Amino acid sequence: QVQLVESGGGLVQAGGSLRLSCLVSGSNVRSNFMGWYRQAPGKQRELVAGIASTGSTNYADAVKGRFTISRDNAKKMVYLQMNSLKPEDTAVYYCYTRTPLGLINWGQGTQVTVSS
Repeated sequence: QVQLVESGGGLVQAGGSLRLSCLVSGSNVRSNFMGWYRQAPGKQRELVAGIASTGSTNYADAVKGRFTISRDNAKKMVYLQMNSLKPEDTAVYYCYTRTPLGLINWGQGTQVTVSS
């Protein structure tokens, strides 16, 4: 059974930084697409950042230049470094993996709250 466990969320002031981590167990992640989504109250879940097995990355326009996604296949980890945080970044952040065959798994989410 594949499990994703996020950590690193919390409360931070605007302009601050947080680093989210996600540990994947029960699966080899080397070939997987991995990413971070977020969902704010009353809004749809949206892709924040993704990283392919090749290392290629993509970001939502709202976080470009502020957030950095990275992965460590040996440790089965994916990270999201978030700098220059804004109140509008407040959301529950979810870790996500997708296998080459299209199997998708989600973490339980971690709350990020940015105060103004």
